[in-house]
Amino acid sequence: MGRRFRGESHHKVDSKGRVSIPASFRRVLQAEDPNCKGDTPELVIVYGGPSRQFLECYTMRAVEEIDAQIDAMPRGAPERRALEQLFYTQSIETSVDPSGRLVLPAKLRQQIGLDGEAFFASRGEKFQIWNPEIYKKEELAKTQDWLAEQGKDFDPLIFLDGTKGE
Repeated sequence: MGRRFRGESHHKVDSKGRVSIPASFRRVLQAEDPNCKGDTPELVIVYGGPSRQFLECYTMRAVEEIDAQIDAMPRGAPERRALEQLFYTQSIETSVDPSGRLVLPAKLRQQIGLDGEAFFASRGEKFQIWNPEIYKKEELAKTQDWLAEQGKDFDPLIFLDGTKGE
């Protein structure tokens, strides 16, 4: 298991779709790209279908692991076809430019409603890019509501009990 993405960040998106990647995220992308030379690591952006409200960005090492898992599935299985559609058809391979930015194609910006600002949310081996308002209303609100339902003294680390040594 390699380095993980951590944190969140707001960044401006210019009229050409360029957005700076948080510096800590760039370091993870560099560390997890076996072919990285300098400051221009590659990554894969999975955009999914029209109902998806965010872009999901994977390191090259994470994508290689996913590719191997897909390859191990039975050919023609519906689950494999779904993963192939998502990770091969509805994705793009790109790289960070020398200034530490991503260029997000207009199609992807339009799909998630990016206009002027992007919100980066870490998810361990991947990170997501959201329209900040949609993230706040949808994703953040769901998590906050769920945590509130758990009670004041709830410790989410309880979910890790029993995972040691597995």
